[in-house]
Amino acid sequence: MKVKELAQISDFGAITLPEGDRDIEGVYIGDLLSWVMGRARADDAWITIMSNVNVIAVASLSDVSCVIFAEGVMPEDSIVETATKKGINLISTSLSAYGTAVRLSEILK
Repeated sequence: MKVKELAQISDFGAITLPEGDRDIEGVYIGDLLSWVMGRARADDAWITIMSNVNVIAVASLSDVSCVIFAEGVMPEDSIVETATKKGINLISTSLSAYGTAVRLSEILK
C-alpha cells in the first residue's frame, strides 16, 4: 500500500505527504527514539505519540515510509515544515497506538 492511499482511509489523515508514493512494507511502534532508530526498518510505517523535531531525524535515519502520530497528536508547524523539506510523510490518527496497529494489520493484509 502507498502512504497516500493510507492517508485517504477513514481514521487516518495526511499532515504532509512529500513522498506519498512510498510503499508501506511493515509497521513499527515505539516512542524511545534511540530504540526506534535501531529497530525500525526501511519502508515501515512508524507509530508514535512523540512530536518533537527529533522524530523527523529518526524517521530520516531509519528511512521509514511515514510517521503516524497516534492519539490525536499533531506536530507543530515547524516540525511539519522540516518533514516536508526532508521528504518525511506525516499522518495523524485519533486511534491509540494499539488501535492504529490493529487497523493497519487489517488494511495491509
